[in-house]
Amino acid sequence: MTGPEAPTDTEAATGGDGAPPVADVATATLDARGIVSAWSAGARALLGYRRSEIVGRPAAPLLAVPAPGSGRAARALRTLDERGRWHGTVTLRRRDGATVDVPLLAHSRRTRDGTDEWFLVSRHERPAAQGAPAPGAGRSWRETPGTDRDALDDELFEQSFVQSPCTEGIYDTRLRLRHASDGMERVLGFTERDIRGLRLSEFAPGPVSDDIERHMRLAVETGEAQQMEVPTRMVGHARELVWSLSIAPIRTADGQVRGVVVAAHDRTRQYVSRQRLLLVNEASTRIGTTLDVGRTAQQLADVAVPLLADFVTVDLLPAVTDGGDPPPGPLSGDVTLRRVARGSVLEGSPELVVPLGETAVYPASTAPAKALSGGKGLLEAVTDPGTASWEAQDPERAARIRTYGFHSTIAVPLLARGTTLGVATFSRHRRPDPFEQDDLLLAEEITARAAVCVDNARRYTREREIALALQRSLLPATLPEHAAVEAAFRYLPTDTGAGVGGDWFDVIPLSGSRVALVVGDVVGHGVRASATMGRLRTAVRTLADVDLPPDELLTHLDDLVTHLSAEAAGGRGADGSPSAGTGAPADGEPQDEISGDVGATCLYAVYDPVSRRCSVARAGHPVPAVVGPDGGVEFLDVPAGPPLGLGGLPFESVEVELAEGSLLALYTNGLIASRERAPDEMLAALRTALARPAAPLEDICDTVLDSLLPAHPADDVALLLARTRALGSSQVVTWELACDPAIVAEARRDVSAQLAVWGLEDAVFTTELVVSELVTNAIRYAEAPIQLRLIHDGSLICEVSDGSNTAPHLRRARVSDEGGRGLLLVAQLTQSWGTRQGAAGKTIWAEQTLPVEIG
Repeated sequence: MTGPEAPTDTEAATGGDGAPPVADVATATLDARGIVSAWSAGARALLGYRRSEIVGRPAAPLLAVPAPGSGRAARALRTLDERGRWHGTVTLRRRDGATVDVPLLAHSRRTRDGTDEWFLVSRHERPAAQGAPAPGAGRSWRETPGTDRDALDDELFEQSFVQSPCTEGIYDTRLRLRHASDGMERVLGFTERDIRGLRLSEFAPGPVSDDIERHMRLAVETGEAQQMEVPTRMVGHARELVWSLSIAPIRTADGQVRGVVVAAHDRTRQYVSRQRLLLVNEASTRIGTTLDVGRTAQQLADVAVPLLADFVTVDLLPAVTDGGDPPPGPLSGDVTLRRVARGSVLEGSPELVVPLGETAVYPASTAPAKALSGGKGLLEAVTDPGTASWEAQDPERAARIRTYGFHSTIAVPLLARGTTLGVATFSRHRRPDPFEQDDLLLAEEITARAAVCVDNARRYTREREIALALQRSLLPATLPEHAAVEAAFRYLPTDTGAGVGGDWFDVIPLSGSRVALVVGDVVGHGVRASATMGRLRTAVRTLADVDLPPDELLTHLDDLVTHLSAEAAGGRGADGSPSAGTGAPADGEPQDEISGDVGATCLYAVYDPVSRRCSVARAGHPVPAVVGPDGGVEFLDVPAGPPLGLGGLPFESVEVELAEGSLLALYTNGLIASRERAPDEMLAALRTALARPAAPLEDICDTVLDSLLPAHPADDVALLLARTRALGSSQVVTWELACDPAIVAEARRDVSAQLAVWGLEDAVFTTELVVSELVTNAIRYAEAPIQLRLIHDGSLICEVSDGSNTAPHLRRARVSDEGGRGLLLVAQLTQSWGTRQGAAGKTIWAEQTLPVEIG
């Protein structure tokens, strides 16, 4: 049996609690074909059919009409199909052939397995025991005069309930209705006579009624009042209603619970207002959490569905998505828009016509175009003539409108700082109630906030692209091939609201086949940080050409940063505010973009492939890691040094010997800084990721980033890996020379012989001249010890070292001068030359480009 349990014969006769008898209740269920699927004991008592005789058979023969498809019954079934509910009186045929007029209440409902069925409820009068009706049996409470009050009191008492301003119903302990107020009759569409003696779940079936009955039962059993707020959609009402229910037990003078009263107040307006305030609050917290235009627009769509609309689209002007400036003021005529976001109550947004990222033209007669032209929100009903206007221009859109039943739409332009960015369109097709004026105000409120956030994201994206373009132009696109190291790098700019940072890296060839490895990080973000990074990288390359040791180079770089800070702060008052003529920061410009402070960290390392020694110094930068050929990882103990820009503090360098094939890892703080993981944990993860010395450097770079970085790093990351090489005796030859002019000829002979061994006979003439000039100058003007060295690593490098710190300089000799042309001759014959200072003297070097062999 489906539906509420039928009362027993005793309950039907007495009311179950000593109250006057009420109508017996008969229930039955029909499937969509009209076949009986459930039959209660009350139905058997009414018509005489046992359950086994009727279940599984058509219900049409029970109707006492000439044909199943005619008369009141046919009209009733058609009404049931159209409205989902019907009540009235039908004539049924009993098992013995007699007919009986029965009040019938029918509901259309869906079963748990998704099929449709009809739930039928009927009440029929039954005489009381002994053949005499009890006093008041079958009569409404309002029809039964009181016995202990005068007529006026009885009328006032009755009418106070009947005309109560709230919807009220009185139920007995079996939860069957005894009395209903006028308000309850209006809300339900039933009279008290229609539903008296039925349970709420019988005359208004559904999960909401089941929940209310559960609270009614609690009130009867515990004697405690219950409070509820239930949203429900009721027959005859266009929109969902929200009721505040007060359920209280009814006690006799001796405290015995004899029933329960349910008072309902319509709180729909207050509920809707509260929901709108919650939506505005949610929009303020959810929209604008990112500085990505598309994601910000999607947040608007996500907030609006399903609380405000069933389907939402956000379309922006192509200039906004392309990084340009949209035209100011309202737009007129046909408008081209790009779809950037959508939201729907239906999975997969099947209503969508224009895919994300695609553009579409909206004619001037459409709601989006009219909203952009008027510069304010627009509320429209979707009508058949309006849909027909789409047929010629966009048949697919017209078909979707009809397929999904769109009936109401709101279009609101996205306006921010006097600029039109696009339009948001809100539509309803599942909720039957159309948009109201308050809904338009709500849509304008959340769209206005979203517009400001979209504009912020647009401005940030444009500035970030500028900073990235500047940064890409200032960073090396590729690393030079070098005999000393094999190098690889990764650079990841942050995609957070902080903006592009000032991280940089470099590989700088030095004299004597040495190489400088540099990694630095400028404090701050944005275009200013990128520009400062470019200046520092240029300065490092310039200082590296002077062949300064790492600690001295950082000292000079520290002086430069100090000067840059003073220059950036120039024209500012003592309190940091702009002085007259300097101008104030533009609206929305980040504070660190106009700050006078310039700071940076840097690590500078020089590796010599001949000695396999590496000298390292750092200025407030993370320590480098060294991976040995056996896979062991060590973080070098390099004195930290102060960050660049503090001024006056010394830097120290550390020199270590590296085995051939060792791996040097230099990185910025963004690689190991994490809010979720401790510093020691990050260093341990880096150690694990680097412990693959033989793997390709590109693979190691990817492993390091995958192991340490989240999907969206909070800071820029620069990583530079260098695998060391060594130049052996087959590529380097050294001679110790006596401080005697006669040794010059011997040096020339030795060099010629070595070039013959290397197969460089074509370079003999030039090299002999270079060696002759450099060795002669060392003997004449310098001090012992004197050393001559040749290095062959793709080019030919000639070096002469002595014990003097006096550096020669290039000059042009006069016509009458007998000397002074040596260095000028060297500069003309070689690709480059220079001088570098050492701990015990200097070295003058000259590099020749060897001819390319064509095989």
